[in-house]
Amino acid sequence: MSLKRIIPCIFLKHKKAVNWFDDDTIISGNVLELVRSYNEKGADELLIFDLSRHEEDKDEVLHFIKRIKKATRIPLLIAGNINNLEDVKKVLYAGASKVVINISKPDADQLIEAAAARFGKEKISVSINDFDALFKHQHTINKNARELLIMHQLDMDSVKNVSQLSSVVFSQSTDKEEILSLLEKTKVRGVTGPFVSREEMDFFALKEECVEKGIPVSTFESEIEFSEMKLNDQGLIPVIVQNYKTEEVLMMAYMNEEAFNYTIKTGKMTYYSRSRKQLWIKGETSGHTQYLKSIQVDCDKDTLLAKVEQLGAACHTGNPTCFYTPVAGEINDMSNPLNVFKDLYDTIVDRRENPKEGSYTNYLFDKGIDKILKKVGEEAAEIIIASKNPNTEEIKYEIADFLYHMNVLMVEKGITWEEILEELDDR
Repeated sequence: MSLKRIIPCIFLKHKKAVNWFDDDTIISGNVLELVRSYNEKGADELLIFDLSRHEEDKDEVLHFIKRIKKATRIPLLIAGNINNLEDVKKVLYAGASKVVINISKPDADQLIEAAAARFGKEKISVSINDFDALFKHQHTINKNARELLIMHQLDMDSVKNVSQLSSVVFSQSTDKEEILSLLEKTKVRGVTGPFVSREEMDFFALKEECVEKGIPVSTFESEIEFSEMKLNDQGLIPVIVQNYKTEEVLMMAYMNEEAFNYTIKTGKMTYYSRSRKQLWIKGETSGHTQYLKSIQVDCDKDTLLAKVEQLGAACHTGNPTCFYTPVAGEINDMSNPLNVFKDLYDTIVDRRENPKEGSYTNYLFDKGIDKILKKVGEEAAEIIIASKNPNTEEIKYEIADFLYHMNVLMVEKGITWEEILEELDDR
């Protein structure tokens, strides 16, 4: 059984969050703060409607979506002014996990097919205002979309008869029992609307009620009791914290039972400070929050390993990891491709900041962006030519050449490998 999702929504109009379709009442003068509060309170996704009408306004909204993406870890579903393939591309490149296409718009069925072919059906959601539209386009929708966004109350049994896709239901109801009854339905994977979009909404509390009713919501659950773990004489257990993407060890801290339970409940890494004798949520003051991806206990059950998504630096010094001071020995980890790329990237940055006579890298920077782009293009062409040759050694050589020049371009444009990884992860 799939996990149910609680999805607040906002309507963007001139960079303001407004209430529903026909209401210009401002919910929040600072939309980013509203988004952060949804994130902190346990929302699973965020549905954003673009209400802009002019091209310049749409560009502003795209820019704002990028800012929203940086302000939250939760996936973004973007609906509203999606009228052509270029709109789909721009929204996905801005950071959306899915784009919502309104099937009632002219030629929407063709757009859905084209968007799925180019970006994959997992990126496509289709909004439905009435059952007739779903019935008419059921084959196109079932073949080319991942889910439905049902904008008006429809009979879910009728929906199931023509589509096996899961649905997010936009409910105008403000009655909690009605929301819970929707979540109980088999093909409903999430709900959104006024009730769950209130600024004061406590998503964790709603999820607890769902669990009590046997509704499987998206949340963490510990498979072993804290009492089964072996604690030190202070009642604490050490936690080794690791970046889930790079496997880099970030820090070590301690948890008591309260910190452990709060981490499991909220998904935000929470520790016990031995010096202050109180709980502390990582990033509560600095903004460098750690979001839990998984947690494991060792064979003796006396140490935890937490794999996290780290926002910002893990160390209070501003370093990415607390383990940055060498003591003895040096290891160049060639088993992790990211380490190789980051070493190359850092070397290129050093060449630009500390030029060396005769350096080819400095030659490229001196010649400027046009020369760098020319070399990137040439090396890409060399890969194509080499790929016609059965000797794979030549292909490897040309790919390495291309990756070097690509790193030079990234440094020139100020793009980091972390940003590239985030983009790939979003896709």
